[in-house]
Order: sequence, then structure tokens, then C-alpha cells
Amino acid sequence: MTDSITNKLVLTNEQIMGLLPHRYPFALVDRVVAYEPGKSVTAIKNVTINEPHFQGHFPGRPLMPGVLIVEAMAQVGGLIVKQMPDLPKGLFVFAGIDNVRFRRPVVPGDQLLINCELISIKRQRFGKVRGEATVQGNLVCSGELMFSLVD
Repeated sequence: MTDSITNKLVLTNEQIMGLLPHRYPFALVDRVVAYEPGKSVTAIKNVTINEPHFQGHFPGRPLMPGVLIVEAMAQVGGLIVKQMPDLPKGLFVFAGIDNVRFRRPVVPGDQLLINCELISIKRQRFGKVRGEATVQGNLVCSGELMFSLVD
């Protein structure tokens, strides 16, 4: 756990890479700043102009694609699952998204603060998390993300 978002890390980028299978350019979690086992994770995604999607989304007005914001939320949610000792090891993938809403654009220089809370786990194969992403305290995206264990 952390005392504040700025003074202690819970998981570094290297530790996150040990838990999630994602790699550049699809690794979208830079650090974990709060973690409550089996319940919630709060993480940071630093948005930088050198990310490949900004070349085409959009020239002259770079905006982080909404699907990548949702993917970043899913990766944070995945960190909850990957650290639950009673779940089988394996690859958890998207099974669905519900009630996702985008509230404002995310641009290079922004820092996404992503919080995910576990809603449910069923048959140790299916789960649901509620995610929210904010920039400087302003909600930019929220929704529910479902995942499934792939055999």
C-alpha cells in the first residue's frame, strides 16, 4: 500500500512486466501506486507524444484512442487477477465491456490515474472489474470490463 500517490511505489514497471504478458507498444501500465489484494489496484499510465498511435490519431491534434484507454484499464484490472493465489494461472483476455463512457480527451503530457475494483469472479474463469481513469482529478473514462481465462 502507499501513503500517497507521489511518495511510494507498490509495483515498479519491471514488476508489472513480470505479471502481465503485454510488451511495447501495448504495455500500458507504468506503475502501481496502490494495491488491495483481491479487491483493487490503482495505477499510472504516463501519456507521451512518442507513442506510435499519435502519428495517425490525429496529425496536428494528438488524442489517445479510447480503445487504448479501455485497454489500459483492463491491464490494471488484470493485475488484480494475476495476484490472486486461488485462481488458475493462464492468459485472461477481454470477454466484454459494459457501460463504457468517455468524458474528455486524453492528450500527450497527461497522466492517467486508473483505479479498478473487482466486482466478481465466477468459476475461477470469468470475472468483472469496474474501472475509472482520471486526469488531474477529472474523470475521462469509466466502465465495466469482463475477462475470461483462455485454455
